[in-house]
Amino acid sequence: MHIWVDADACPVAIKEILFRAAERAQIPLSLVANKPLRVPRSRFIRSLQVERGFDIADAEIARRLAPGDLVITADVPLAAEVIARGGHAINPRGERYTTENVREYLAMRDLMEKLRETGVQTGGPAALDQTDRKRFADQLDRFLAKTARA
Repeated sequence: MHIWVDADACPVAIKEILFRAAERAQIPLSLVANKPLRVPRSRFIRSLQVERGFDIADAEIARRLAPGDLVITADVPLAAEVIARGGHAINPRGERYTTENVREYLAMRDLMEKLRETGVQTGGPAALDQTDRKRFADQLDRFLAKTARA
């Protein structure tokens, strides 16, 4: 199993949780972004810089994804593709995307996009807080424990 991170917009606090988890579980972790990233020296952690452009990092993650891999992303279309290809996806707030809920997330994303197109101010997501960080860490720990047992 490999952990892929859609790292352009991934919060620093979430990256730090992932760094610790990769070391502890000795699982390869790759951060994919269109800018250089600083990562700790580790045989398990690396960064991969891709060209700038819309969804280039997402496409690279999808290209390299193997069934059973985990992707950390807030990008719902990427999460849907990951699920369709036999991978797993968790967003930085600790919500796990599944075959049962990813369509709902896509529908909500599309609705919000249509509202914004009509001029409705929908606002953005709230800032990541300590509860979100804990929820993410707990979800990641549950996933890694389940994977280790399999």
